[in-house]
Amino acid sequence: MDATTDLTREPDHAVYKTLLESTKAIPWRIDWDTKRFTYIGPQIQDLLGWTPDSWTSVEDWAARMHDEDREYVVNFCVMQSQNGIDHEADYRALTADGGYVWIRDVVHVVRKDNGDVDSLVGFMFDISQRKRDEQELERLRRELEVLSFKDGLTGVANRRMFNMTLDREWASARREARPLSVILLDIDYFKQYNDHFGHLAGDECLKQVAKILQETVSRPRDLVARYGGEEFVLVLPETDAVAAHAVAERVRQAIVDAQMPHARRGDILTVSQGVGTIVPDEPNDVSAFIHDIDRRLYRAKQEGRNRVVG
Repeated sequence: MDATTDLTREPDHAVYKTLLESTKAIPWRIDWDTKRFTYIGPQIQDLLGWTPDSWTSVEDWAARMHDEDREYVVNFCVMQSQNGIDHEADYRALTADGGYVWIRDVVHVVRKDNGDVDSLVGFMFDISQRKRDEQELERLRRELEVLSFKDGLTGVANRRMFNMTLDREWASARREARPLSVILLDIDYFKQYNDHFGHLAGDECLKQVAKILQETVSRPRDLVARYGGEEFVLVLPETDAVAAHAVAERVRQAIVDAQMPHARRGDILTVSQGVGTIVPDEPNDVSAFIHDIDRRLYRAKQEGRNRVVG
């Protein structure tokens, strides 16, 4: 039977056929016993480039589907059809020229009087624009998510990201009984820097310090974050006290080597740091841990600045 004749066996069907073929949706019918197309709308050629008479069986339908979609979609549609359940599926249909179009196939299962499946009828809808819109929205969502965890001035992680990372690494360190180190860092006499050079120069100073920190601390799981104002924080997973102190010293020296001029009596910019290391267990509290490191940072300032206290 020709794939375009099944819907015109009765007079009224000629009217239905005209209506169906005037829509953008592509109607089709498959005989369940033979798994062959008995009808597919001529719109299919405009959309995919394949002529209607080339849609002979479900193998043609499956073969003209993107490799990444084929197995799941075919298995899903076969299972739903065997169970007599109406369904729909989104997939990328291949075009005759080698491209693809996003399709939504809406399928209705037609039953015989005894309840057995007689045929499948449905419509193919071009949802390419919808998919492009969804992908763009997802891209924007991811971009906004990244921005929500990034300090707008320096480009490093913000306080929110620090809190989330610390909670995650704290749980990991406790579970695996591994050391976790945190460094709190404060730019020395930053108020005087701002007062002398101005806030725009102060912003550039913060950006430069952030850049140095990112270049000095580079392991994939290490985190550099702006803690607030002129303070930064480093999270160093699986890092013991000796290694953490060495990182802090490298940071201190890198800031000195940058030779950024300071307003105080011709000095250069320096930083003070407090370092803490812990292998968390149940009695430990993350807030108390950070508070203890903050006290060490305060001691570094009190003892003359440009130093590391651990």
